[in-house]
Amino acid sequence: MSDVGIGIGQRPVNRRQRVVKSLWTGIWLVYLSAPVSDLLHGGHSTGVRILGWLGLAAFVTWYMLLVFRTGRGERNGLVLGSLGVLAAQSTLLALTLGREWLVLFVYVSIASGAALPLRMARWTIPGACALLTAVACAVPDGRSFLAGLLIPALLGGFAMTGVRELVRTTIALREARATVAQLAANEERLRLARDLHDLLGHSLSLITLKSELAGRMLPAHPDKAAQQVADIEQVSRQALVDVREAVTGYRRPRLSAELAGARVALTAAGVTAELPAEPGLDGVPEESESALAWALREAVTNVVRHSGARRCTVELLRRQTLDGPVLELTVEDNGSGGKGGGHGNGLAGLTERLTKAGGTLEARSLKPGFRLVARVPTAAPADVGSPA
Repeated sequence: MSDVGIGIGQRPVNRRQRVVKSLWTGIWLVYLSAPVSDLLHGGHSTGVRILGWLGLAAFVTWYMLLVFRTGRGERNGLVLGSLGVLAAQSTLLALTLGREWLVLFVYVSIASGAALPLRMARWTIPGACALLTAVACAVPDGRSFLAGLLIPALLGGFAMTGVRELVRTTIALREARATVAQLAANEERLRLARDLHDLLGHSLSLITLKSELAGRMLPAHPDKAAQQVADIEQVSRQALVDVREAVTGYRRPRLSAELAGARVALTAAGVTAELPAEPGLDGVPEESESALAWALREAVTNVVRHSGARRCTVELLRRQTLDGPVLELTVEDNGSGGKGGGHGNGLAGLTERLTKAGGTLEARSLKPGFRLVARVPTAAPADVGSPA
């Protein structure tokens, strides 16, 4: 996720994101041009203008505080009290300064939809519209503004209830995704612990038994003790081989699993992900697949942590080259081009992995963005495909 952009339902984490979200939230304040014009050209006295500006500033501040925290689950009593303050300010300003100030009730209705659950907003939004009607009838020439304000107040208020539910759903999905990832990691740890126990339990028990037996044989039967020591060496070597194979199996990533993980990681970071469908890996050696999987993991990690990108495209193609058929992985983003310094050591490690598998690695900065291309040899005939 970039420093400027902020996904729906996510809190701003730095000053720039707060400014951006404030601008997006405050863009609708342009409809306050009528009260502003009234203060500038309405012929009010200096004292009335000062009080009007203070009242308008207080209203906007209160409104922004409510809408800025849409869907965050504040206590409903506090929100209702804040809406009551907004309604009171709107009534006072409209009755004292004129019909141009009736537009404030539209913002009261929108704040109701944004800050309250639907079961309460379905009453407060019509209530704000009813108060708007009553005040419009009491303000000179206020009825001429009524028709143009009631529909925006109703539609805007109920539209914001949908936005609020969307924000809350997005937050819940993000939290659920984090929980699932944590549970998956815990399950993997438990599985590794079970497998290591199954692998080493018998071997270690046998080593312990033969060690005790060899100790008892040493004084009287050194030749038999030597045989037991030889057996201990053989069992321990086999146990070491089994552990290495188990650990290698756990550490060897699969390309299909890494593609699924990349989609989850990019989506969670607010990056638009364009990834290929399930790859066809016929004829691709296991070592080559593993090298590409490591390349994809490293590239996606850099996109999420360092690039500040908003879009990431992954392509997986089979190509025919002068050296034979290859499987080519391309990861491209539109971020900062790796200026954060998060690529150097990772790229060196990837180059070593790909070289060991007979492949190559290309990486270069774009304007804007960064592109990584990893190629590994395959044994199958080249079948040039296209990304999904």
